[in-house]
Amino acid sequence: MTQPVTLTLEDGTAISGESFGAFTSAAGEVVFSTAMTGYPENLTDPSFAGQILVLTTPMVGNYGVPGEALYESISRIFESDKIHIAGLVVNYYSGEHSHWNAAKSLGDWLKEYNIPGICGVDTRMLTKKLRENGAMLGKIVAETDVPFYDPNLDNLVAQVSPAGIQHYGSGQHKIVLVDCGTKTNIIRCFLTRDVELIRVPWDYDFTTLDYDGLFLSNGPGDPKMCEATIRHLQKALAQDKPIFGICLGSQLMGLAAGGDTFKLKYGHRSHNQPVKLTGTQRCYITSQNHGFAVDTETLPAEWQMLFENLNDGTCEGIKHTSKPFFSTQFHPEAAGGPEDTEFLFDDFLKAVVAYKAGQAHSA
Repeated sequence: MTQPVTLTLEDGTAISGESFGAFTSAAGEVVFSTAMTGYPENLTDPSFAGQILVLTTPMVGNYGVPGEALYESISRIFESDKIHIAGLVVNYYSGEHSHWNAAKSLGDWLKEYNIPGICGVDTRMLTKKLRENGAMLGKIVAETDVPFYDPNLDNLVAQVSPAGIQHYGSGQHKIVLVDCGTKTNIIRCFLTRDVELIRVPWDYDFTTLDYDGLFLSNGPGDPKMCEATIRHLQKALAQDKPIFGICLGSQLMGLAAGGDTFKLKYGHRSHNQPVKLTGTQRCYITSQNHGFAVDTETLPAEWQMLFENLNDGTCEGIKHTSKPFFSTQFHPEAAGGPEDTEFLFDDFLKAVVAYKAGQAHSA
């Protein structure tokens, strides 16, 4: 027996549908993703914290959810240890699933984390509304109403970042990962590349550590909430050790450099965003999940745009003109795909090798 629920937007729009997942109410920012696959990765991405996710692909749930498997004490499959979305909106939910790797249904998985889902929604109409008006506050209402909630007013990074330091691998390059809500595949990408990884909380003063390179992770919400991270990063930018930032990490680098960030109308959330390497005609198809971007007009002269989004011309990464600092707004680790830009991890480690060689030569 299906149970009726309602998706209500802050402009008064009320959309009726049927419940799947937990029969409960939840509020957040309503955003959409045009990715056709990869919902196990999307739902466990900490960058979606506080958001009600609309999936534009017509049928969802047909391949279920895989069982957990560990690799170096982290998930081999998911992007974190839990579901981070506030709610899920789909057109057609497939109550039956079939896949060799499936361990449970999407609905049962949502129930485990008390996350509501609503199906039977005209997601094409809803996505057009969000594109025209921008991301909106919304709520999935079951039996009990809840107030609207704006997650961007909270420090979401503090909610998803780990409490302590964690160590992975034993490679020859010591990398500090500042975890603002990192996707697990970032850690996997590093661990296949001869790295000792030191994972620290978002507000940890990593400048007190001995490391060869610094990595700034993705994460949810407004980057300007991460004041402690920005302060520490400003000290790191005064040095010459290589720095690589992804997504929120790119925005933090822009802020620490003296630039500004702004909220995009409806963000970039998909597996098919085209970006161009500045100064070339080389383009890549990328995976993205972000609602803010760096305003390149505010960057100091020694910084420039590294990649440009070919859909709207916004900044997709920045780099320093003389120091080994660069970032991407998109996800080179790309779970669940495409993997066209994973080589950027290799570029970062090449910069680490060059830095260490220069230090050894000067000594």
